[in-house]
Amino acid sequence: MSAVSTPPGSRQDSNDEIDLAALLGTLLDHRWLIGTVTAAGFVLSLMYVLLASPVYQANAMVQVESNSPTLPGLTAVSQALTDSAPQAVTEIALMTSRTVVGKAVDDLKLDVQVEPKRFPLIGSMLARRFQPAAPGDLAAPWLGMNSYGWGGETLALSQLSVPEELVAKPLVLVAAESGAYALYDDEDRLLLNGKVGEKASAGAVSLRVEQMNAHPGMRFEITQLPRLAILTALQNNLTASEKAKDSGIIQLSYENGDPDLAVATLDAITRQYTRQNVERNSAEAASSLEFVQKQLPNVRADLEKAEHALAEYQSQAHTVDVTLEAKSLLDQVVALDNNVSQLKLQQAEVSRRFTPQHPAYRALMAQLGELEGKKQEINDRIGGLPQTQQQLLGLTREVQVSTQTYTNLLNQAQQLDIARAGTVGNARVVDKSVVDVSQPIKPKRLQLLVIGTFLAGFLAVAWVFLRQMLNRGIEDVKQIEELGLPVYASIPMSDYQRDHESNGRKLRNGNGRSNRPHLLALDAPSDLAIEAIRSLRTSLHFARLEAKNNILMICGSSPGAGKTFVSTNLAAVITQGGQRVLLIDGDMRRGTLHRVMGHSNDNGLADLLAGKIDLATATRASAIDGLHFIPRGEAPPNPSELLMRPNLAALLQTTAQQYDLVIVDTPPILAVTDAAIIGRHAATSLMVARFGLNPAKELALAKQRFEHNGIELRGAIFNAVERRHDTHYVYGYQYQGKTDA
Repeated sequence: MSAVSTPPGSRQDSNDEIDLAALLGTLLDHRWLIGTVTAAGFVLSLMYVLLASPVYQANAMVQVESNSPTLPGLTAVSQALTDSAPQAVTEIALMTSRTVVGKAVDDLKLDVQVEPKRFPLIGSMLARRFQPAAPGDLAAPWLGMNSYGWGGETLALSQLSVPEELVAKPLVLVAAESGAYALYDDEDRLLLNGKVGEKASAGAVSLRVEQMNAHPGMRFEITQLPRLAILTALQNNLTASEKAKDSGIIQLSYENGDPDLAVATLDAITRQYTRQNVERNSAEAASSLEFVQKQLPNVRADLEKAEHALAEYQSQAHTVDVTLEAKSLLDQVVALDNNVSQLKLQQAEVSRRFTPQHPAYRALMAQLGELEGKKQEINDRIGGLPQTQQQLLGLTREVQVSTQTYTNLLNQAQQLDIARAGTVGNARVVDKSVVDVSQPIKPKRLQLLVIGTFLAGFLAVAWVFLRQMLNRGIEDVKQIEELGLPVYASIPMSDYQRDHESNGRKLRNGNGRSNRPHLLALDAPSDLAIEAIRSLRTSLHFARLEAKNNILMICGSSPGAGKTFVSTNLAAVITQGGQRVLLIDGDMRRGTLHRVMGHSNDNGLADLLAGKIDLATATRASAIDGLHFIPRGEAPPNPSELLMRPNLAALLQTTAQQYDLVIVDTPPILAVTDAAIIGRHAATSLMVARFGLNPAKELALAKQRFEHNGIELRGAIFNAVERRHDTHYVYGYQYQGKTDA
């Protein structure tokens, strides 16, 4: 039954509780990686906060009054229904509209972007730190690089006109001597030459530079931005919010890298908003005045007509005045007619603003109906008077009503004219735009340092745990034993072994020396890995007592397990114990035994099995007395077929009689079938499993592959075991003998 590996940091006990010790152990095992990544995050964050350009915030405050200025001509009822406190959302939308923002763009010419060319990375920081001794001073170019601006450079344009194809493309202006300059396009083609204070034109391009302060050769980047793009960018950096609900106090803020430009931009926006607010209220008064002035000629004509009719009747009827009763009725009806006339004027004004369903319009019509009813009652009473009195009263009423209406219209026109001329609007700037140049809002240095360092550390820890979760290689002897493979030895990883593997990689790549053996048993005989191999030698001594022959096969499930390392050093240790050992490189495809032993692969196993050479020619002596080896030979096209020939059995039978132990290093069983063929001739077969590399399922599959071919694995060798804080592998014993270099 196969066991699945559980990586440290993700193991749980039988109660599904998190193993905190395993998590802590994983962090301790990778403390150098985590510390290095965290330190790198701190350094990068520090570089960013030092090199990043600061961003400043300008602030202003605007008050929008609750009540709009009252315009004459509307009744208290309509005023109460139509006037309401201004909505902050509406006013904020007006402040940030393209109409208001666009006027600020036009006034400040924000659609033309001018930037001095700075040295990469550090140029902007050096320019910000430059302190001129006198106005107009320029920083000296570093190492003569006068094409960059190092501080103090200025360029002011009053006019720029480019064709459509050059909009949004950076143009380069190069300063020259005596205020001269040259303008190039983005492909370094000359567009025009000019001089400060003079308009320069060439084709569809025209430019006027009002002021330029730069070293000759200094470059400026000029860009004509699309209007919609600059409006959108400005709106994104502009923030407006009401300080408190229904307070009418709106806080404005604008962010920009230039504090002076931030103040000027926000001032232009607030100025344009208040101006359009006044113009909006003034336009309402002007509209009402225009309506009243149109009504005056008609009312004047009606008055003259009524006066003429009254004079003619008095002359015909030979009567001048009305009775006291008629006088009383006349006063009442005139008052009602005046009110009705005023309401009808207001009806005409309100109908221009609202629909008949609006509450203001309906209230006005209700008032008119009530007055018309009272007027009808008085007319009924007038009907009871003598005919002469009725006629005289009617004509007198027409004259008085027309006179009163005309007088009211004249007064209203004067009031509206005054209101139009004296409109101040219902918005005012409470606090003008200011900016704190000592405290930029971006970057927040301390916050970025903390966040950058923490994020780097978090990512390092996350990477460690993710790698542990994805790494399904075995890390515990129990996982191998659960597969039915007794572990003969656990060989710890050491610095010597790591260096040895590095040398082995160089040898495989053809970059290392090939005139001396690269054996850990010779280079560091007191290393813990060699001590573990000596323990393996002892275990094999007793295991071979019951074996049918003295042939040992060292195999693996996949490449990289360390078979050659175990085979070569085991052979060296056994030879140092006084036995004669023959080491055979059974991997005729990619075997590296000859490189480890410091020889070439000529005349090896492949040549021997093919019958090209004899055993004596194929066998090589090593630097250790009693240890011989046979390299793989030239890589044949059919390794498996060569191994299936009778020559292999004859070779192993002969060498088994000549040596105390024959060790065969074979290729991985899951890659090729060579190990299964060689294993039939070996009495003892051991499989090498590498710590953290080979999954338990892979070892189980390799074991099953051998069993299907009738080969019994005697056990396993746990190679390159690393010390973990969450495991029980602690090697406290260290041999204190002399280390051979």
